Amino acid sequence: MPRAAVPIRLERSVLAVPGASPRMHARAATSAADLVFLDLEDAVAPSEKEASRALVAEALRTLDWGGKTRAFRINALDTPWWYRDLIEVVEAAGDALDCVIVPKVHRPEDVCAVAALLTSIEQYRGLARPIGIEAQIESAQGLVAVEAIAACSERLEALVFGPGDYAASMRMPLTLIGVPDANDALYGGDRFHYALQRIVAAARANGLRVIDGPYAAIRDLDGFRRACQVALALGFDGKWCLHPDQVPIANSVFAPSAEEIAWAQRVLEAYAAASAEGRGVLTVDGHMVDAASLRMAQSVLERARQAGLPPAE
Repeated sequence: MPRAAVPIRLERSVLAVPGASPRMHARAATSAADLVFLDLEDAVAPSEKEASRALVAEALRTLDWGGKTRAFRINALDTPWWYRDLIEVVEAAGDALDCVIVPKVHRPEDVCAVAALLTSIEQYRGLARPIGIEAQIESAQGLVAVEAIAACSERLEALVFGPGDYAASMRMPLTLIGVPDANDALYGGDRFHYALQRIVAAARANGLRVIDGPYAAIRDLDGFRRACQVALALGFDGKWCLHPDQVPIANSVFAPSAEEIAWAQRVLEAYAAASAEGRGVLTVDGHMVDAASLRMAQSVLERARQAGLPPAE
């Protein structure tokens, strides 16, 4: 039986915010990010993790998030914190939460464990709206199992690539997370291409969103733009942002341009006209158009609709 459709959420920009900082929570709520997640994992010191849960729940409940998707990241399942992260935050603020981000997902059972606990909390609190899961693929084990992970739970909405921990898992030297370095120049290509394309394929085969990881050189906005463009070319829906200045760039890159929208409209119009006339072969702008072109055009217009972009004039 096919799984239920994944909720449609715009996720061009995903802004990461330390869970221990109420000041940053307030700033993130006013940002232009499509999704904001309050982080209880890497951005919070072990001594602050337990106290930060209440801060995350308070921010979710009380701040005006506008139309943003609201999420928080739990600690990994091989730590002593993850289950209390879920219980304390979801019990307190589950009705103000859209998704939980699960780091270091190595196998389908990791997602299933989080899904089962979420079901119990929702039943206990009487939450009518199910909370989604986004799974981070950031290890050799996770990549080997990514197809099974992508198909394992009705709650799963997205796969997210984690380049830093993935590089550590693979023993790949890396200077800055997400930033090409001398090792990439030596290799002569993108050392992460295999992982990126495999994650995209697993996500698309299961109707999931797919998000690229962060770019740590937060002042290098030109480099971040190029990283977004590469991710888009590979099929990603969006990219993590470590600073609010990165958000508008991601929003722009992962939204169709006016030229793309105009092309898509021309394809749909030409295809409709040809179908009405019984013609199976047609050209648009001097190029052959077929059923695959139609699907690409429909994808462009769906992305434009999600981004709230107007039709081409």
